[in-house]
Amino acid sequence: MLKAQKLTLAVLIQATLISSAYASEQSEAQGFVEGASASVLFRTGFIDRDKKGIVKDEAAGVYDTRSTVQSAMLNAESGFTQGTVGVAVGVVGDYSVKLGDNKHSGNGMVPRDSNGNTYDQWARGGAYVKARVSNTTVTYGTQVLDIPVLASNTARNVPEYFTGTLITSHEIKNLEVIAGKFTKDQMSDQIATDQSNLKRAYVWGTKYKFNDQLSGSYYGLDSKDKLTRHYVDVNFKQPLSTDSSLTYDLSGYHTKWDKDASVSSAKPNVDLSDRSNNIWAFSTTYNKGPHSVMLAYQQSTGNTNYAYGENADGFQSIYLPNSYLSDFNGRGEKSVQAQYNVDLGAFGVPGLSFTTAYVYGWDINTATTQNAKESEFFNQIKYTVQSGFAKGVNLRLRESIYRNSDAYSGYMPDTNETRIFLDIPVKFF
Repeated sequence: MLKAQKLTLAVLIQATLISSAYASEQSEAQGFVEGASASVLFRTGFIDRDKKGIVKDEAAGVYDTRSTVQSAMLNAESGFTQGTVGVAVGVVGDYSVKLGDNKHSGNGMVPRDSNGNTYDQWARGGAYVKARVSNTTVTYGTQVLDIPVLASNTARNVPEYFTGTLITSHEIKNLEVIAGKFTKDQMSDQIATDQSNLKRAYVWGTKYKFNDQLSGSYYGLDSKDKLTRHYVDVNFKQPLSTDSSLTYDLSGYHTKWDKDASVSSAKPNVDLSDRSNNIWAFSTTYNKGPHSVMLAYQQSTGNTNYAYGENADGFQSIYLPNSYLSDFNGRGEKSVQAQYNVDLGAFGVPGLSFTTAYVYGWDINTATTQNAKESEFFNQIKYTVQSGFAKGVNLRLRESIYRNSDAYSGYMPDTNETRIFLDIPVKFF
């Protein structure tokens, strides 16, 4: 891993030295005050998991889970100071209130105290500082990450926060190089800044746009006492006519667990000192006007499943197509998906879209069988106000119907899940 980290840093340094090949972002800095921005996102969120086929027993902790939360998320940042080295500061944070008793929370929405009781209200957040030279920026502090091997969970009311340092370089046109180190992880339903006990996570990677049709990326992770992980993606878009195209995408992960890593994904007869997993997917998407149809195949191999939660992050570090309520990432699992998406703006309702998908997985290895199955029927409607005083207001309605064989019910019981999120953005300046 050290070789990969040193290579990434070498690329960053070299890219800085040849920065004259690409226009400098820092040369366009507006100033500390002049470039400042601040906004608040008000979100009302509801998640309900109706668990089917199980006997509900409240005393034993077996029941449906339901959460309703109102949050306000602040994002404020100064502009970069002018000069060769630009400096900026910012804050991110959120304040939330539970709506209703939320007695049966458990969907990553509402934190609990040491006695297991849900909080009535809570606040979280942090600050960060940035320094920029040419097109290379160093950020230190509290951050929301969008890295395939270490991603913040943004599928709940409030985001997951990581604390650490991230270097991002765009010195060469169409090329992005990153390297970072993070030492704290605060999931969406946690009050403490490092309740996940992330010891140390190095990340590095790059993505490059070869031309308008072809792009590729690679990212790596070394999480101390946990695992090492690598991710690759190649995407090619083939134009067919003025309003249609075919897009091909190949992506995958290779994970190797540390010898003494904590064990939650282990299966019977697995050597705990030699756990590894490969999971990859290939998808083809046909776009024509407002319509798109995607077909995807995904496969997991190795002596364990793709257990991204063991990295001490918030369960979003799986940038693969067959990922909705279930991620179809069981040990030995194969899965296929058919998805249809339509932009209803072409039919007189700007801002409205609809997505439906069906995913089927099989050949899952469990303690009792090697051909367990699971399936999910997913539907989502999204609407964003396009103009007027409410411009930017967004409503998302999502429903998943998940079913599996008895041998795989330990992963998740048969579940009907409903998610409703209403976002109201307010920009101050």
